[in-house]
Amino acid sequence: MISAIVRTLLAALLAAGTAPGGLSAAADSTSQAATPAAKEPPAELTREVSSVTRHSVTIGGKKIDYSATAGTIMLREEDGTPKASVFYIAYSRDGVTDLSKRPLSFSFNGGPGSSSVWLHLGLLGPRRVQLEEDGSAPPPPYRLVDNSFSLLDATDLVFIDPVSTGFSRAVSEEDPGQFHGVEEDIESVGKFIRLYTTRNKRWVSPKFLIGESYGTTRAAGLSGHLQEELGLYLNGIILVSAVLDFQTIRFNTGNDLPYVLFLPSYTATAWYHRKLPAELQEGGLAAALEEAQRFAGGDYRRALFEGSALSAEEKARVADNLARLTGLGRDYVERADLRISMPRFGKELLRDRDRTVGRYDSRFTGIDRDGAGETPDYDPSYASVHGAFTAAFNQYVRAELAFESDLPYEILTGRVHPWNFGNWENRYVNVAETLRSAMTQNPHLKVFVANGYYDLATPFFATQYTFDHLGLDRSLRGNVSLSYYEAGHMMYIESKSLAKLKLDLAAFIAGAAPE
Repeated sequence: MISAIVRTLLAALLAAGTAPGGLSAAADSTSQAATPAAKEPPAELTREVSSVTRHSVTIGGKKIDYSATAGTIMLREEDGTPKASVFYIAYSRDGVTDLSKRPLSFSFNGGPGSSSVWLHLGLLGPRRVQLEEDGSAPPPPYRLVDNSFSLLDATDLVFIDPVSTGFSRAVSEEDPGQFHGVEEDIESVGKFIRLYTTRNKRWVSPKFLIGESYGTTRAAGLSGHLQEELGLYLNGIILVSAVLDFQTIRFNTGNDLPYVLFLPSYTATAWYHRKLPAELQEGGLAAALEEAQRFAGGDYRRALFEGSALSAEEKARVADNLARLTGLGRDYVERADLRISMPRFGKELLRDRDRTVGRYDSRFTGIDRDGAGETPDYDPSYASVHGAFTAAFNQYVRAELAFESDLPYEILTGRVHPWNFGNWENRYVNVAETLRSAMTQNPHLKVFVANGYYDLATPFFATQYTFDHLGLDRSLRGNVSLSYYEAGHMMYIESKSLAKLKLDLAAFIAGAAPE
């Protein structure tokens, strides 16, 4: 069906003697007949559709029967005008008679531009992608297995794909850019949460948000939006590989903070690849990290604060220690003016082995075409799992959840860029204050933060810094708990960390939900 806008434009072009192809109407009298009819948009973009299937999974030795709903919810203006179709997959435990006692968790990933597939098929859902013990992918083709570490025993789960990710799209007459921004994203996801909660009669259920990476930024923003704008109070927020204050991770000229906060993760990476001096290597990861944090927060921070006023003698001493704790050459450290960005570290650490280290998980190594280059060609830790999660989801959603769509499922898309930073256009995004305010006004709100030692995207020391500077009243500081894993950004792809994280999350939900 040709829209009114297209018909108007076509009429104007023909009136001017020009067809859409650039030929005059007189020269191409068959152009209208040759133009194929516009195709109907997919059903899920014109109306709400859903598929409900029933399954069972064994978690902790107990069989759990559950219903899975794969579908769309249309976001509309109050006058009913459709704006966007949001795709979701929800899992609810069967046989629950009192929903006021059954927690409900909304989950999403980050990007901006990522679907919810990573937390869904890597950690939380009843099915997960089968990976090797260390988190690397086996050879294709890939497969799913029952997830005995799923959180479905502790909470119902709703996985949300923000607009332009997954199968979610703006309707055809709408500009998708209206959903692509810090505040716009929070508002649209918040509207989805309100609609789902209302339609499924879950306003009195304990409610949680689970976000990863930029999804933690979204979750912190939602903590204020849901509470202040919609009156929807949360019991808990789970932040997996958090970034609330972007000043802690942006290597921009004049911003020395990330150099300090990434250092312990550089040390962890160097330790893993056996690039530290013998005494640090043999002392174990914990001891190496303790020394790195002490140096980063002490002599290193003060040296960067001094800038060009730092004496040559002190600069040499700091360079010695920095090289020792990063596994990099002393000359390289000094020529970099004591400031090693993450891409440079990823390229330099294993240059003598012709390898780079991953950003999401620095245990993974890659091979570049140019061994003398400045930064890695790609992230080997993302490349390792991208194909497995993509194939597994596309098979699963159709074969097991019976949801049909010819749209490409956007796993991690560039469709959302440029991202609108709105009020933060000329400063760093920082939603930490939003979270502090929400926790202050709702003193029952608890926060759990999962950190990977080998995460070079959202390093654990930066997260510690953010929460140490949150400004929470002393009476509320016990509402925040941080946990650490010997893995990367997606710590759940590593088998031991997956098992530990499941126990930590189940305990957190049990403690944050009322008895």
